[in-house]
Amino acid sequence: MERSVPFDLQAERATLGAILLDRDAIIAIAAWLAAEFFYLEKHALIYEAMLACYNRREPPDLATVAAELRRQERLDLVGGIAFLGELLAEVPTAVHIEYYARNVERTAILRRLIETGGKIAALGYDESEELDVTLDKAEAELFTVSQRRSTQDFVPIGQIVNTLFTQIERLQERRGEVAGVATGYHELDALTGGLQPSDLIILAARPGVGKTSLSLSIAYNIAFLSRATVGIFSLEMSRDQLVQRILSMHTGIDMQRLRTGNLRADELNLAFEGMGVLSDLPIYIEDTPGLSITEVRSKARRLAAETGCNMLMIDYLQLMSGRRNDNRVQEVSEISRGLKALARELNVPIIALSQLSRAVEGRTSHVPMLSDLRESGCLAGETLVYLPDEGTSRRIDHLVGHTGFRVLALNPATWKLEPRPVTNAFATGHKPVYRLTTRRGHTIRATGNHKFMTVNGWRRLDLLHPGEHLALPTTMRSQPHHPLELPRLTPTPDDLIPAAGWQSRLASSLSPRHQALLEHMTLFAAPQATSSLLKRPLARSSAQRIATTLQSEALTVLASGDVTWDEIVSIEPAGATLVYDLTVAEHHSFVANNLVVSNSIEQDADIVMFIYREELYDKETDKKGLAEIHLSKHRNGPLGVIPLRFEARTTRFQNLERYLAPEGY
Repeated sequence: MERSVPFDLQAERATLGAILLDRDAIIAIAAWLAAEFFYLEKHALIYEAMLACYNRREPPDLATVAAELRRQERLDLVGGIAFLGELLAEVPTAVHIEYYARNVERTAILRRLIETGGKIAALGYDESEELDVTLDKAEAELFTVSQRRSTQDFVPIGQIVNTLFTQIERLQERRGEVAGVATGYHELDALTGGLQPSDLIILAARPGVGKTSLSLSIAYNIAFLSRATVGIFSLEMSRDQLVQRILSMHTGIDMQRLRTGNLRADELNLAFEGMGVLSDLPIYIEDTPGLSITEVRSKARRLAAETGCNMLMIDYLQLMSGRRNDNRVQEVSEISRGLKALARELNVPIIALSQLSRAVEGRTSHVPMLSDLRESGCLAGETLVYLPDEGTSRRIDHLVGHTGFRVLALNPATWKLEPRPVTNAFATGHKPVYRLTTRRGHTIRATGNHKFMTVNGWRRLDLLHPGEHLALPTTMRSQPHHPLELPRLTPTPDDLIPAAGWQSRLASSLSPRHQALLEHMTLFAAPQATSSLLKRPLARSSAQRIATTLQSEALTVLASGDVTWDEIVSIEPAGATLVYDLTVAEHHSFVANNLVVSNSIEQDADIVMFIYREELYDKETDKKGLAEIHLSKHRNGPLGVIPLRFEARTTRFQNLERYLAPEGY
């Protein structure tokens, strides 16, 4: 016997009738009952008209709802005023409207669950995806149902305005209180309004400065002062170490004494009392090392579904893994985007800790800057960037402040150079650089951590050596720094590519027979070689012939792409200078000085905070025990510097005013 989907027409009629009977009845349900929850289309249309009236602050009674339906040319479609009158007559009182509406919601969610089951079944039959990706998509579908959200439809601005109006009213009533999740640090809360739902907050510092301590202090304050639920992903420290730190913060007992167990009798009693308090705090800790963004998302969803969640903390960003492993810059970007999406999905703030580059140590001023967060390096100002729309090259320092122009970016899937827009061009400070020179005479000055495309993927400049090969466009003239004006060059024996690099790149895609054939052909191309690792590179034209012979799609793509190869002859220190970088959409690379280089990744964070402690750099400073929290990026508010007291023996950050001396002291 075929079963029908769940619905409750009587509950739908009673809900609509109650609203027509009492114009204030809709207030109890408007925030959570959506029009698509109604099974019968005409019921949904009537409820939409009621919401439209309500959002205009008009009473949704018989006259106004009929007028709204008439304006939308839907009155006859729903059965006219006579049908509205039937709905009104069926309900003796509006007192039970929430009960009726909950039945409408319940059956709608059951229908959505049935629909989601079909989608998950389809995912299961699709074997083209990796298992963790399939599981993540399935969990996302289920989580959407459990959160009673619709992610498929547009939301009318009237509904958003109504929500905003309610929010402003609530804030007015709570004037002076923190609107978001209070961190317990008064000046920080004043600048941010508390940690806001759906915000991604990056907290960064050099090792040993105290980013874990500050994030734990915030987590402790949120759980202890507000009784709000905090989820902590600790990829570096064990849960025992974290709880030990929190206990030290709570009791004031020296961290080292707690770690060694060398406690006095009074401290032991204090520790036992503190453990009792901490055991009741809504803090949840997950300390599995090396979690991927997919695993973090899955575990966070479960925490939110089972206990609710007000804030998530991740310690720390660089210890997470993404699905990419060929380009760490893009992998970190993927993780950052994933965390921002998770913050929006769960509607909670997420604090992600991040290490800073060593550039902080090399400057006269050790105060961190936004550029210290980036995993890619920077290029000297004279570097020429090719602009395909203009057919010419421009100095990178002349591009600062401009956006929307396009550069040539390398598509790693096709090895083609494709125009892609630049979303940011910026200076990153005064830094030491190196001069890289190739056999064809191309030169470029870049920081040691800037990445170049090699046969074996992206490599930092300070990890490259003479004899390695870099990618450059096949459409370039041989003269260095010349604009892309000529058509594609015919491959010549000088268009070289390392055979060892080809083999390592193709190892996963060729059969053993084809690998053996490739080795034979590369040895034939260089008979003086004593092993399969050739003493000289294989000509590009030979590579194309091998691709045809082997009928290898992977080798064909690589051999027919838009890049050829040039050998590094020297890498030398070249002083220090102002350096610059670009952010390029999608492929995260561009052509500079006729070489294919990586680019900077734009931060997805809504807030970026740095910790600076002067005493770590100046032993004679009068700011011992003081820390500055630099709010350096704030998408929706002001920037500023928040002074805090750092108590080293308990690793806790405190509001500074608690330590100010009294008058006359």
